[in-house]
Amino acid sequence: MKAVVLISLSLLLVSGAAAARTQDVTIPLNIERLSAKAVESVNVTVDGALLQLASKFLSASDPDQKAVKELITNLKGVYVRTFEFANPGEYSDVDVEALRKQMQAPVWSKMVTVRSKNDGDNVDVFFKMDKGQIAGLVVIAAQPKELTVVNIVGSIDLDQLSKLGGQFGIPKIDVEPEKK
Repeated sequence: MKAVVLISLSLLLVSGAAAARTQDVTIPLNIERLSAKAVESVNVTVDGALLQLASKFLSASDPDQKAVKELITNLKGVYVRTFEFANPGEYSDVDVEALRKQMQAPVWSKMVTVRSKNDGDNVDVFFKMDKGQIAGLVVIAAQPKELTVVNIVGSIDLDQLSKLGGQFGIPKIDVEPEKK
């Protein structure tokens, strides 16, 4: 019995240390439970295996599909949660703060913060760097009657990412290259 407990504790510590190193984001249970309060909810969970399977159905001869195929080849997962509520205040800042706390320096950096007192829209965009390349991206968009969390895990090229918009539940975002 002691051997089983020691092996179990060892495995738990090793897996916990690995999780701490990668600092992957998990959707907390308090966020998952919001679907019970929401009038509409979307849950998109596409792991690495499913992404690789989906990439096999994309055409290498179609330029758009080829670009998406190249992008998802390096991804480990795409996770989207959206909750729409009938009234403001059906979720709390505490719910959202549990997500924000996971994005800690030095691994995670905040790229964008938007706070609007007029309409209550709040957006945070975080990215994780690994060896000089973006290895994860999290977007938290909190509106009075809607909450959306997008978590993209894996190596990300921002130019390629714009081509992923409109697919896998990710909103279409136009990224214009800087003009010189």
